[in-house]
Amino acid sequence: MPGCCVVIVPFVSMQEPYKLVTIPATESIQEYKNNIGQIIEEFFLTDNVEEAAVGLRDLKLPEYDHYFVKKLISMALDRHDREKEMAAVLLSSLYADVISPEHLFKGFVRLVESADDLVIDIPDALDILALFVARAIVDDILPPSFLQSAVQGLPEGAKGHDVIHLAEKSYLSPPLHAEIVERRWGGSTHTTVELVKSKISALLNEYRESGDKAEACRCIRELNVPFFHHEVVKRALVMAMEQKNYEGLLLSLLKEAADEGLITSSQMSKGFTRLADAIDDLSLDIVNARDLLSQLITTAVKEGFLNASYTLPPPNPKSKENGDEAVNAKANLLALFKQKATDIIQEYFLSDDVGEVIRSLEELSSPHLNAVFVKKVVTLAMDRKNREKEMSSVLLSSLYAEVITSEDVAKAFLNLLETADDTALDIPDAANEFALFLARSVVDDILAPLDLDEIKEQLKPQSLGSDIVNTARALLAARHAGERILRCWGGGSGWAVDDAKDKIIKLLEEFEAGGDILEACQCIRDLDMPFFHHEVVKKSLVMAMEKQNDNLLKLLQECSNEGLITVNQMSKGFTRVADSIDDLALDIPDAKEKFDLYVENAKRQGWLMPSVNVGSKTQSLSNCEHVNDR
Repeated sequence: MPGCCVVIVPFVSMQEPYKLVTIPATESIQEYKNNIGQIIEEFFLTDNVEEAAVGLRDLKLPEYDHYFVKKLISMALDRHDREKEMAAVLLSSLYADVISPEHLFKGFVRLVESADDLVIDIPDALDILALFVARAIVDDILPPSFLQSAVQGLPEGAKGHDVIHLAEKSYLSPPLHAEIVERRWGGSTHTTVELVKSKISALLNEYRESGDKAEACRCIRELNVPFFHHEVVKRALVMAMEQKNYEGLLLSLLKEAADEGLITSSQMSKGFTRLADAIDDLSLDIVNARDLLSQLITTAVKEGFLNASYTLPPPNPKSKENGDEAVNAKANLLALFKQKATDIIQEYFLSDDVGEVIRSLEELSSPHLNAVFVKKVVTLAMDRKNREKEMSSVLLSSLYAEVITSEDVAKAFLNLLETADDTALDIPDAANEFALFLARSVVDDILAPLDLDEIKEQLKPQSLGSDIVNTARALLAARHAGERILRCWGGGSGWAVDDAKDKIIKLLEEFEAGGDILEACQCIRDLDMPFFHHEVVKKSLVMAMEKQNDNLLKLLQECSNEGLITVNQMSKGFTRVADSIDDLALDIPDAKEKFDLYVENAKRQGWLMPSVNVGSKTQSLSNCEHVNDR
């Protein structure tokens, strides 16, 4: 009987010496709470996820697991960032394998409901709870719909409303919110979710290039996070869906890992389930994502590395209630976003105000649809004059690093080129214009030349999209390609990117020749392009290498101290140099050594975050170094 326990108690009767009666499970619940308190305390001391998982399983009371979720976070609230990070990692590790999604959801609901009590003892409890909620959504263990569901049962004026509002507006709406949330507690544990995810992506990318299954399995094993192998499965499947050419190779790796016992059957199933949970979002970027997943499941079962009894999990309760309404609602949201994006872009063509576009995009709070926005920018410029085409390129370069990522841009161009044949029916010169936009993105350092190869690999051979990529390559290979492509539309906007680059070079040369550091900062401020400050960082670092003048590093430090160059822009500038370090080394023999010294100095001085993973590419990103080297 759920919620009760059956015990044998004496009963005074000559006919029946004992009688079965039921008593409330209060004592059982209290004992459970005492036990989980010990498990959590021990986990905070040892950082041993496996031991915590075993301890929770041994209690054999899964119906109370929502108490564990609530207790874990409650105990972490008034502790250091280390324990908060550990609690977030533990929940992500136990999700689905030990704690069911329903109980994790219920545990967070209970936490939100208890916000009024928690804030009495812990003044900043609301902010910390909001961050835990945001972190759970970023780590894919809570659905975004939690934000709406959690407040439905709250009375008016309850502090829980503040928790949800903070989570949604302060932590899940800003650009690059996932990175910000994951790093908020400094990755205080030796094994952070963010670090593991980056290593998994790196090893899968290297395996895709090399095809060496033994090496890939060794890298997975050396990650030493068996409770997180579902992420390997999920990311491998997403890669297989995005890049059909590599589907067989990636499924072969999963089969090998399963045959070796490296990835357990429960972790394999959990990986497929995680992907199924996110399939609606994936469908926005991958055509027929749901059908592709079904095909992958069929293949996995046939190959024997997915249990034959595996079935796709049913839709979440909200989807069950609404049926197709949830799908229609998502489609309506996408249509609404496209309409708002069109309005923003058309207004930009009239005003030439990049800052207003950035603010408008932030207000839309839909970073997962940034590729849709990029696609819309290019599409709307296609049949307009050169002025609008130039403005569109300037806009993409301005948004890059501040709002959008290179992945967003690459995804947008892939979608554009896949439908290039249809576009060409309406715009006769579409192929040439697409090639110019693509080449311009490379010249503006938004895309790398390697991105063109990856885009082409995903296009059908002999297609118009593939020909467009070849044309873009030819444009980039021509003599003086950079200058020609930058001026291909006549510099139609009021503030061209090449003009900004020229101004940056001139102010740095003047400072390097003995100028005033405060004057240099004022010149950077006068550029009035905060979204382009990564170019200041990049050119300062390169000039410091070329001129052997470390004063340029002092300029960057002063810009950081004044808050003139943001953390994101500083990181992006260093990343740009890291990406081009091999080319720089052809002209500056000790470029790699110097750059590593610059990175070390910047982190030591505090103007580059310690968590930023840049360095001379002498250290491959595939590094399978131990995640929890202690």
